[in-house]
Amino acid sequence: MKNVRKLLTTPISLIGIILILVYLVIAILAPVLAPYEDYDDRFDIPRDGFRAEPQPPSWMTDEDLSPGDEDWHWLGTTEGQYDIYYGLVWGTRTAFKAGLIVTFSTVVIGLLIGTIASYYGGAVDEVLMRIVEVFMAFPYLLAALTIATVLQPKLGKGIVTPMIALIAFGWTSYARLIRGDILSVKEREYVLAARVSGATDMRIVTRHILPNAIFPTLVIASMDIGTYVLAFATLSFLGVGVQVGYADWGQIINFARNWIPVLDKYWFIIVFPGVTISLYVLGWNLLGDAVRDIMDPRLRKPR
Repeated sequence: MKNVRKLLTTPISLIGIILILVYLVIAILAPVLAPYEDYDDRFDIPRDGFRAEPQPPSWMTDEDLSPGDEDWHWLGTTEGQYDIYYGLVWGTRTAFKAGLIVTFSTVVIGLLIGTIASYYGGAVDEVLMRIVEVFMAFPYLLAALTIATVLQPKLGKGIVTPMIALIAFGWTSYARLIRGDILSVKEREYVLAARVSGATDMRIVTRHILPNAIFPTLVIASMDIGTYVLAFATLSFLGVGVQVGYADWGQIINFARNWIPVLDKYWFIIVFPGVTISLYVLGWNLLGDAVRDIMDPRLRKPR
């Protein structure tokens, strides 16, 4: 309770929590904020025609429109006339889904590999760590880009393809981190006492080792949620993520690629999605930093 109280009273963590809660509310209320009754798939961004030139927010034009009209666009449209507001609102659900699933999957795989390697040691540790090093030899984003490109013809351009690509090379850092923490824990007295008492390996790992070694991994994971969302958006921006017109922040920024030379006129197609992604990543980073500062005994101020 003391640590939770610190988390809720520390300014940095409080800002992060507020940002994350705002996005969570938007994701939950997406059907209310951006109704989708007229569309086959709620994640398909509605289009207002097929003109190539982006259109500014309706409140910046002189057209005789009012909020609620069919042609009203709160944040304007991209090339191809995709509604930016709808894409950002429903893209919040995409961000939470991608970030949480990728983070959970990479942590689970990393914990499994790292725990087995560190607990049993010897040849098992050598083989598994060499596999980890092979995966880490590839630049993460480039490797994910390659995997996504290979999988697209088989799985199609959906949310699953970029998530698999990010998971395939994202677990290695967690495996190395948990391995190091377990190596420092498994020789402590309470672990040795459990082993002497006849406890099974599963019980020793789950009851005595992991609870005392997993926290640094969870802190890093909380910070990586935003990072994975940014990587997911990058894959969509590069054209190997979700399909065209899917409600994803990176997809919306991708529509601005051809208009970068004239951003002074079409600034809205990059500013609105860019700020949305930045604040989302900032929220998770602030929360993760605060959790680390509060819980890491090496960073606590001496009394």
